[in-house]
Amino acid sequence: MSAALLASDAALLATVRRHLERQIESARRLLELVLRQGAAIRERDTEAVLARLAEIKVEMAGRQALEDERDALIGQVGARLGVGAGDVTLGALAGLAAPEEAAEIEARSAELRGLLAEIAREHGINQALMRQELTFLDHLIRLVGEPPSDGGNRLMDVEA
Repeated sequence: MSAALLASDAALLATVRRHLERQIESARRLLELVLRQGAAIRERDTEAVLARLAEIKVEMAGRQALEDERDALIGQVGARLGVGAGDVTLGALAGLAAPEEAAEIEARSAELRGLLAEIAREHGINQALMRQELTFLDHLIRLVGEPPSDGGNRLMDVEA
């Protein structure tokens, strides 16, 4: 392998490592926000829930930029390997690196996948909690709005 190709591979791998670090940092921030949102939902703190939602939207916009960068990097790796972007694998990328560097990239990738799975799980829990709260609220609104069927006093009547 030529010195120029080795230098090119080293630069590409350094870019991939920096990108993975930014992805991990962003995923950690997003996980923290999702966890804080879940706590706000449990506390029924509407303002905090909405504040976390706004922060999550900002982080997601930043993640979109990271995803665009990721797509470009995959294209570069694919070009270097002589394959299409859809055929780039972590193993193929690791093949461009020294063994310990490949292990570091694989470990960082695994960490990122774990963070993203945890975010998805916590977000799913938050969605379920919100559905539960909205169902309860809907039930209360129906109770207040229904005329009494037996002519008796309703839950919210002042003449109980």
